[in-house]
Amino acid sequence: MTEIIDGNAVAQSIRDDLATAIDQLAEEGVQPSLATVLMSDDPASETYVSMKQDDCAEVGIEAIDIEIDPDADASELYDAIDDLNGDENVNGILVQMPVPDHVSDREVLRAVDPVKDVDGFHPENVGRLVAGNARYKPCTPHGVQKLIEAAGVETEGADAVVVGRSDIVGKPMANLLVQKAPGGNATTTVCHSRTKDLAAKTRQADILVAAAGVPEMIDGGMIKEGATVIDVGINRVDADTEKGYELVGDVEFDSAKEKAGAITPVPGGVGPMTRAMLLYNTVKAAGLQHGVDVDLP
Repeated sequence: MTEIIDGNAVAQSIRDDLATAIDQLAEEGVQPSLATVLMSDDPASETYVSMKQDDCAEVGIEAIDIEIDPDADASELYDAIDDLNGDENVNGILVQMPVPDHVSDREVLRAVDPVKDVDGFHPENVGRLVAGNARYKPCTPHGVQKLIEAAGVETEGADAVVVGRSDIVGKPMANLLVQKAPGGNATTTVCHSRTKDLAAKTRQADILVAAAGVPEMIDGGMIKEGATVIDVGINRVDADTEKGYELVGDVEFDSAKEKAGAITPVPGGVGPMTRAMLLYNTVKAAGLQHGVDVDLP
């Protein structure tokens, strides 16, 4: 019988386990803090930021909310980031993407102090990840690692296929899976829009991570019997519902679950883990910045 991997439950377990580390920080007079910076009037971005702040409140992380008019000059955003970089009471900085077109997202990522870059996207942190000495693992790929672990799936020696090569998920996910470390040691293939005969590649995967952003592009016929399938995609498609749409993943769930040994649903799979690992990185950042050796889950 196929195991449905419950991302909500695993994320809650991580939030619960972070209490130990937060207590250790409190004993040293440290309260971890996360600053979220929003330069957008996009409802989805506003919702994401609100959810992250709620998560912080749940576990005892101070949430600092910075909102900037999306029509403001880019310098206003950079000035805000500089202020947060210099504030010793701020441990983590998250700039909600996307930023307006007149702002360079790459420059924004470079502007954040890498020690406070709890997204793990600063070039210095990307380099450390590739070198096998990650300061902060990017939240979504790290969350995927935790889901695979929670399902009791061994990555060492496994054939893993990552569909998607984004800087946010695909590339760091592949790097984590090939690392000579727990949760790694897999033989990893990265597939993308130029891959020939994608189905032939995905059918070889013991572990399949779908992160291409294409609704239901992978169906049961593209999956190896008994494989572990992690669906990172969150796509809004038209549907005959009250809202007029529904959320689906990059995997066609109904057919895929007939083949997979374990699979994540959408929603309720990877999404909650991304937010949980942001809290994880924020607590880790507080420990690093204040010289407190915290026990992380």
